[in-house]
Amino acid sequence: MSRSMVPSPTIIPIIMAGGAGSRLWPVSRDSMPKQFIELLDGGLSAFQATIRRVVGKGFGRPIVVTNNDFRFITAEQLAALGVEAEIVLEPERRDSAAAVAVGALLAERQAIGGGTCLLLASDHVIGDEAGFLNAVREASSVAATGRIMTLGITPDHPSTAYGYIHPGSEDLGQGARSIERFVEKPDRQTAERYIAEGYVWNSGNFAFATEVMLQELETYAPGVLAAAREAVDKAVLDLDFVRLDALSFAASPTISIDYAVMEKTKRGGVLAAEFGWSDIGSWDSLHAVKDKDENGNRLEGDVVAIDTTNSFVRSEEALTTVVGLDDVVVVTTHDAVLVSSMQAAPKVKTLVAELKRAGRREAGEHMRIHRPWGWYQRIDIGDRFQVKHICVKPGGRLSLQRHHHRAEHWVVVHGTAEVTIDGAVKFYHENEAAYLPIGCVHRLHNPGKIDLKLIEVQVGSYTGEDDIVRIEDVYARS
Repeated sequence: MSRSMVPSPTIIPIIMAGGAGSRLWPVSRDSMPKQFIELLDGGLSAFQATIRRVVGKGFGRPIVVTNNDFRFITAEQLAALGVEAEIVLEPERRDSAAAVAVGALLAERQAIGGGTCLLLASDHVIGDEAGFLNAVREASSVAATGRIMTLGITPDHPSTAYGYIHPGSEDLGQGARSIERFVEKPDRQTAERYIAEGYVWNSGNFAFATEVMLQELETYAPGVLAAAREAVDKAVLDLDFVRLDALSFAASPTISIDYAVMEKTKRGGVLAAEFGWSDIGSWDSLHAVKDKDENGNRLEGDVVAIDTTNSFVRSEEALTTVVGLDDVVVVTTHDAVLVSSMQAAPKVKTLVAELKRAGRREAGEHMRIHRPWGWYQRIDIGDRFQVKHICVKPGGRLSLQRHHHRAEHWVVVHGTAEVTIDGAVKFYHENEAAYLPIGCVHRLHNPGKIDLKLIEVQVGSYTGEDDIVRIEDVYARS
């Protein structure tokens, strides 16, 4: 892979955006995880809010490390902000150490051999942006002396959801300290003791010089670094994405950066900061950071609650009603309902794992499936038929394709459709329908300036998504 070199910026952001976020199920699922969903106030996803925090203000061109399945939604959300970034595609999940190694290697190239990096998760909430930027500058200043700096968060309650860091006795300047030790998520009694002894939360956000991180990876996780280096060296440009070499990347051990490097290195440091941080890892933590009514409730969507307090109730479609409950989470989507006590909300991850073991589609796949051209949502399915609602964004173009086992009927309900059938092109408007017989070569395109919406009725012996033979595709999907 070749890429032009540019002068080193002050700080190069590396954004990790490949996680699944299963504790926020059923809204967050494998097919569309929490970082890309508008869960926060302000009309942005957590990923977009993270990007906006590090655009301008002395930061360089962001490097976004994400999953192959999220490449188009990542590009779309960046474009909505008017931000250009290097989007790097992991062939499979290998935890954070491999993502950090890849990001550091690419940052080293971007900065022509050096530079300071800021590693950020894409799903965190920051309440005080000015305080965050000040902490980043202070941590980066210390990182330039050869330290791998962790942004520690001064606790405001004895949380059992976060790991903790015990600052050491060495003063590193800028208010930073050395690291005595990392500890895992504690029980409440232990968390109370940690707070009394001056521990801070481990935010999972780091500042480091690229050469320092690469040296420590070489020392403590050589297998991770070797796999990442080969995956980057053999990477190819696919449209606007950097696609890592799959075979090389698969050789990396699956390990977090904390276990791989931070718990072993002698060059770690921590800066305690207060800027209103949360990783919105579960419904209770999301409830904590959102505005609430006089009863302590956060109600979103078509919701009615009576005699209910300190609860989070969200509906994406159906009327959802709650009567006489306290400290509960109720979330309804098109195809699933979650009811949990607020205290047990972090255990939703265990529930999702159980659903996956049972083979439940709802565990990882939304009814609304996003594609680079728009989205589709199943309305009904039965023996020899399936009905979908399809939305094609302006300029969107589906692949030129054929089906072996089904015919399709497209009824336009909004906008204009340009339909190609066996080489013939025809335009269809609202309340008009196109018929696509089995085996025909066809394509759907939205030539207009508004969304194209249609109802698709599939009829045939098999209506699965794998009955698609792509002949030509502007999005380079195989």
